[in-house]
Amino acid sequence: MTLPIIYIRNAYKSIVVAWVGDKLVSVKDVPADRLIARLAEYLKTLPQVKPPPWAIFVKTGANKERPPMQSDWWYYRAAAILRKLYLYGPVGIERLRTAFGYRAKIGSGYKPERFRKAGGAIIRKILQQLEAAGLVRKVPKKGRELTPEGRRLLDKLAYEILKEMVKERPELMKYLVPKPASQPTSGSSS
Repeated sequence: MTLPIIYIRNAYKSIVVAWVGDKLVSVKDVPADRLIARLAEYLKTLPQVKPPPWAIFVKTGANKERPPMQSDWWYYRAAAILRKLYLYGPVGIERLRTAFGYRAKIGSGYKPERFRKAGGAIIRKILQQLEAAGLVRKVPKKGRELTPEGRRLLDKLAYEILKEMVKERPELMKYLVPKPASQPTSGSSS
């Protein structure tokens, strides 16, 4: 059974959303790890999104001791930023630094941990690349938000992931397709 997908404009924020039957499919309906992995694979195909030469040496925060161990961490961070923009946009760089922050050890272990923000240069460069790709745009005095193309991309990937999840676990189908209306029985009086 193929499920139809329809794109409409929402009057509230002029958002493009995907509907399956009469159910809304969005980024919130799929696991974040699956969405981010699928989106990172897509971002690897875009020529505008590439790690800069300094990305192999840079740490992601002030209290980090080493650069990330994954070779494709840049694409995963870009995918996570796109997801954050979908959920909370428009968002500025400082809020994204806080969202990607971490608890840092201070001293030799007897002092309590303190919160540290993530590095801003990485986030800023990723946002610039996503703007060049046409997935993100600047909103004056508010930060950055997804363009309709970026929102459409995330909705499409969420729909594909949800279809895969239904194939893996058929019992999830009841959340996608509405139950048919029961037909009234005429002439039967027991």
